[in-house]
Amino acid sequence: MRESTVESRPLTAASAPARRSRLGLLLDPGTARGQGRPLLDPASWTPRHRYFVLAGLALAVLAGLVKSVQAGPLIGGVSGIRAFLAAAFAVALVGLAVSLRGLTLPGVVVGGVFVVAGMLSWAYTDTPIVVWAVLAFEGVLFAIWTFPWVRELVHLPKLGAAWLGLAYWYLGIVGALLVWHPNVTAQRIAYAGVFTLGAIAVVVATRKSGQDLSVGIVAAFLVALALLYFAGSGNALSSLHPVPANGWGAHMQYRFWGATGLLYHPNSIAIVAVMICLRIGADRAFERWQRYAALAVTTVTLLLVNSRTGLAYLGLAAGVHALLLLRQQWVLRRGGTPSDDGLERYPDVRAAVAAALLPLLAVAVIAIGSGGTAFLTANRYSSSGDDQDITSGRTATWSAVFKEFKADSLPEKLLGDAKYARAIVTRPGSSVKLTTDNSAVGALRRGGVLGELAYLFGLGLLLWHGIRGVAGRRPPAWLTLATVGSLASIPFADWLLGGTGGTLWIYLLAGEAALLFTPGRRE
Repeated sequence: MRESTVESRPLTAASAPARRSRLGLLLDPGTARGQGRPLLDPASWTPRHRYFVLAGLALAVLAGLVKSVQAGPLIGGVSGIRAFLAAAFAVALVGLAVSLRGLTLPGVVVGGVFVVAGMLSWAYTDTPIVVWAVLAFEGVLFAIWTFPWVRELVHLPKLGAAWLGLAYWYLGIVGALLVWHPNVTAQRIAYAGVFTLGAIAVVVATRKSGQDLSVGIVAAFLVALALLYFAGSGNALSSLHPVPANGWGAHMQYRFWGATGLLYHPNSIAIVAVMICLRIGADRAFERWQRYAALAVTTVTLLLVNSRTGLAYLGLAAGVHALLLLRQQWVLRRGGTPSDDGLERYPDVRAAVAAALLPLLAVAVIAIGSGGTAFLTANRYSSSGDDQDITSGRTATWSAVFKEFKADSLPEKLLGDAKYARAIVTRPGSSVKLTTDNSAVGALRRGGVLGELAYLFGLGLLLWHGIRGVAGRRPPAWLTLATVGSLASIPFADWLLGGTGGTLWIYLLAGEAALLFTPGRRE
């Protein structure tokens, strides 16, 4: 017994540092400094690739068999094949995610908590405790990452995205206090705390590690899409899809949402897909097949989710991409050296034109494949063709916001509506709690006149960083495409304002942080 006890001590002592080391990967974002290598080598085939493919194939076959049995003998074969293809696509998304160079655990964690919170907010709209559990985990983890918190706050005003996604929370807290809505005040303090910690966490992780977290963030987005496709493999390639059993799901069965228990709004799926495309497709640090795969993933996804706002974002970004390539060729023909923005260097104009046209062609395919003119002008929530409001009721929401703004007290005019913590909108005759679906209108609703000013300042700063860069450092092309392309979302989405499903916000904030706080090539 004595010998056994003595021999066990070294094993315990040796395993403790290993446990601390593994825990440190999660609790210390600075460990990202030594990360960045992909789990699957994108440039060569290894036994690890073979095991991954075999396991993925087995999962896809299983999904197809389950759906075939569920569908019955008459249509089981066709349904099973569809499920197999959707599940195989999900496996391919995971494969793309784990093959990305620059992959870091802090980036994956940041992207993961935001996209998971967004998905759960749609799957459990009537059970908010589920989403709050994710937000609580996020808050605790990021509080550990960023302690002591005050020291890092000084960096947030340097980021345009921080102004866009945080200022209105603090203005709204003051406004709710002034009109004495204590419940709203408390909820806004909680929201402000969680999202501020999220922003600080990105800054701290970027500064401590010197790594760009955006690669890990889009890897998390790829895995989230994979979960939706795998869970929804039985309906992904069908004409009808499960939807929320509320006003949001009305007349939306033709759009892919995922599966019962794991739903995500089609527009939210669309923006996640576009972010993946921009981050991977516009950076030559990735293999060419990865860049083409990212564009293919986005094209397929936008066709399934039928999102005009996502298409507008991709279309504007594709146009800016063409202009960047045109500038590159202009500089080369004049004998100059183009700035290194991460785009592929093309040897001649013909190759550059082909590269510029490919994303534009994808946009055209998505628009035509989604229904052409009928798709672009449809009223989503009308059950008949009589009402052709192409904003799908958004104009009525904006009108309700402005009417309430006129009737608000002076504190609410200056600091934002104080009736609801998230400044939702309810239209007459409807019980659905609506977002403003317009980030400019949303900033007014959430933060009043001062919130609108903060929004405009933050948007201007974000665009300056995305187009001009900082202190002699040019921005990477993907950040230029993402920031300028985001302008297309302003009239129809709240994406720039962050919040529970703030995937675009945290993505842009990570890009800005990498530009400002990591070492890079100076011009």
